[in-house]
Amino acid sequence: MRTRFAPSPTGPLHLGHAYSAILAHDMARAAGGAFYLRIEDIDPTRCRPEWERLLIEDLEWLGLTWDAAPLRQSERQGIYHAALHGLWQRDLLYPCTCTRRDIDLALSAPQEGVEPARGPDGPVYPGTCVGKHCGGRPCSMSVMPEDQHLRLRVGTAASVCDQSILRDGGATFGLWFTETGPAHHGSVSTSREDYVARIGDIVLARRDFGTSYHLSVVLDDAAQGITHVTRGEDLFESTPVHVLLQRLLGLPTPVYHHHGLIRDEGGKRLAKRDDARAIRKYRDEGATPADIRRMVGL
Repeated sequence: MRTRFAPSPTGPLHLGHAYSAILAHDMARAAGGAFYLRIEDIDPTRCRPEWERLLIEDLEWLGLTWDAAPLRQSERQGIYHAALHGLWQRDLLYPCTCTRRDIDLALSAPQEGVEPARGPDGPVYPGTCVGKHCGGRPCSMSVMPEDQHLRLRVGTAASVCDQSILRDGGATFGLWFTETGPAHHGSVSTSREDYVARIGDIVLARRDFGTSYHLSVVLDDAAQGITHVTRGEDLFESTPVHVLLQRLLGLPTPVYHHHGLIRDEGGKRLAKRDDARAIRKYRDEGATPADIRRMVGL
């Protein structure tokens, strides 16, 4: 078993982060496996070295140890670019110039008053830029645009990956994963129709930092040999995207464990801006690592 914790250095770690990190760490140690740390710093506008130093201090204070030097996404841009270029050459990507406002307008115009379907990244993209050229010229399969968002042709990708298999006595669509979390335990599959209607053509590269969470996370999990992904249930809806990318890129699909979220008294999940529950604050007030474990129910 190989698990990981993958924080972004954009603010202080809070109780929710502690819960996720401890859970992944303890899971691996109990199985005699390995635990890894990844610094998800692909967004240069928000990530700061001082936050990275603090999060490592907090994790060490909690008593967590990792079995290799931390992997940093900022050092792997070449890996992400190569994967994107491969997908581009297979005609599985297309450039997109839409802003959030463009998408909202496109979705509200044809069916006013009807709530658009929402996917893991928000409203399902209406396909505005499908078929458009690159800067007014036909797109070249050998030259991938660098100054635009790149979207995945999800319907085409799902068809490419439709390697139906015999499982549990019947034919099953090939895109499925094993989930061990409390809310969705067992095998989870997504139909081709759901990929199109409920996920849509997701962004795999943003023009401002050349990749996306979806692309980087599957490449990084494979690079670290992660066998069990432990993360919050808010990312459960993103997992079919990751399974699709794993199949497209020839990468293994880990077992997934989406755990419950740590919430405040009003039921709202904790966020980086919730400094009142930052690990550093509890440390400064004299709390011990055992106290933190009790606070998060471990």
